[in-house]
Amino acid sequence: MRRVLFVCSQNRLRSPTAEQVFADWPGLEVASAGLDATAETPLSGELLEWAEIVFTMERVHSRKLAAKFGRHLRRQRVICLDIPDIYKFMDPQLVEILRIRVPRLLGTVGPPRIDS
Repeated sequence: MRRVLFVCSQNRLRSPTAEQVFADWPGLEVASAGLDATAETPLSGELLEWAEIVFTMERVHSRKLAAKFGRHLRRQRVICLDIPDIYKFMDPQLVEILRIRVPRLLGTVGPPRIDS
């Protein structure tokens, strides 16, 4: 089971969307958090130590992550998804971007897409 953490600023739109999209994917355990103190789920050293792979939404998140939590980043892969803060929670475009980018970066193929 691979432990994947999605990180953005507030943990209200992009990272919770990613967490929901990948929550039921086989072989993944997922969580999300935000870098800001006012985030829905603020990022902690404990969460980072749990994670094997950390996806940030923007490069600024990767820089803040390294500056604030560098001592907790010993073995984790940190990958920036380059997803700007222009999407609402579960925005279909955001979901599609995540479904394309994340599996490719994980080196896995996700479950079949089911259109309703």
